[in-house]
Amino acid sequence: MDEDDVTIREQNFHSQVREYIICFLLFAVLYIVSYFIITRYKRKTDDHEDEDAVVNRISLYLCTFTLAVSAGAVLLLPFSIISNEILLSFPKNYYIQWLNGSLIHGLWNLVSLFSNLCLFVLMPFAYFFLESEGFAGSKKGIKARILETFVMLFLLGLLILGIVWVASALIDNDAASMESLYDLWEFYLPYLYSCISLMGGLLLLMCTPVGLSRMFTVMGQLIVKPTILEDLDEQIYCIHLQEEALQRRLNGSASHSQCSNVHLHKELDNVRSQKNKLERRKKASAWEKNLLYPIVMLILLTGTTISVLLVALNILYLLVDETAMPKGSKERGIGNASLSTFGVVQAAVEIILMFYLMVSSVVGFYSLRLFEGLTPRKDDTTMTTIIGCCVSILVLSSALPVMSRTLGITRFDLLGDFGRFNWLGNFYIVLSYNLLFAVVTTLCLVRKFTSAVREELLKALGLDKLHLSNSPTDPEMAKHSANGHQKSL
Repeated sequence: MDEDDVTIREQNFHSQVREYIICFLLFAVLYIVSYFIITRYKRKTDDHEDEDAVVNRISLYLCTFTLAVSAGAVLLLPFSIISNEILLSFPKNYYIQWLNGSLIHGLWNLVSLFSNLCLFVLMPFAYFFLESEGFAGSKKGIKARILETFVMLFLLGLLILGIVWVASALIDNDAASMESLYDLWEFYLPYLYSCISLMGGLLLLMCTPVGLSRMFTVMGQLIVKPTILEDLDEQIYCIHLQEEALQRRLNGSASHSQCSNVHLHKELDNVRSQKNKLERRKKASAWEKNLLYPIVMLILLTGTTISVLLVALNILYLLVDETAMPKGSKERGIGNASLSTFGVVQAAVEIILMFYLMVSSVVGFYSLRLFEGLTPRKDDTTMTTIIGCCVSILVLSSALPVMSRTLGITRFDLLGDFGRFNWLGNFYIVLSYNLLFAVVTTLCLVRKFTSAVREELLKALGLDKLHLSNSPTDPEMAKHSANGHQKSL
């Protein structure tokens, strides 16, 4: 009997070590990818090793860690769904025995823990450390900046503690709920993270519909549009003439004001950008011109339509079936039953829709005027902006599993601390969330596809000068008429 107990303990020990190694390898891959992404956008600095360089490097490592955690949060639900389907298809395969419920639950708990750590400790530390200079009268250096950073973190923690305490008193003025906040680890942090997840869900609700409609414009800029009734050679010739005219004005404007020269340089850069776009369209192959663009637009339209239909079906399920409510699961069993009606095909569609919604939410986030200042630029993004981007992406990615389950994109139950959010059990919040998503997404798509018709109607009525339509216009199309002739030189 003792030998059996020792064998069981050894097996548990080896399984835990194996799970830690797998988690470490997965996170290492995400960390390396995140590091290359951040260094691609980070502003290049001198190689001179000084105090600011050390601070920037530490902040860079913390931002990389946060971005890796965000990527892990995005991959949580897809990885869990894929693991469930693989275990159902190959239940007794020796080579996938490492893929079990304990590993999946461990990943969910680790992502939840690291998300709290990044959101409440690492990112505030990186920002305050970057902005710190040391207290007045103290000796300057790294130690003085670290001391100031920890003091600021302590004061920020007290401020957040007071805000959550007041919010708890206003929402639920109960002695038991107030006493539960004394337990920092079991109640206070999950309650605080529940509030942050609700804010992230609302941010996704604001960004995703905008991003779904914006994706058509973004993909239209990345791929070559069909050339219908257009003479590209004539357009390129006109742009070339305009470029030469601007170049001559710049060469002869040495005595002009600096402001005039800056304006001419900007106009010349725009003209050259349009010239490059036209030359790219001219060099594109026939299938890329006439086939790729319609296929991509059809895929985007199909994905958006399926998302809205799934949300509409989920609204009906919520009204007639209580099991449609999102809930957490504490069971360790993975691979016992398929949560998709059509098996692997539906699971693949759900995963594709989750990635599509995440990309759309990021596109919509940077399309909003409130967050345009956080848009990263290649080799020209400050560390402060990178910190803001990492925090925003972390909030969006942490709320993605909750949003996917709340909208009915998937039926996979939330695991770990993700299923402990207080607001998930409120029927009215969940129903309102689904209704708002469906209505706002539909309105954004209708506004997107009817913008050309609205502009033509305004022109026909002579109201185009009143700027009643806020739809963005393509700068390239603004310079050229439909038949390829230049409107103004």
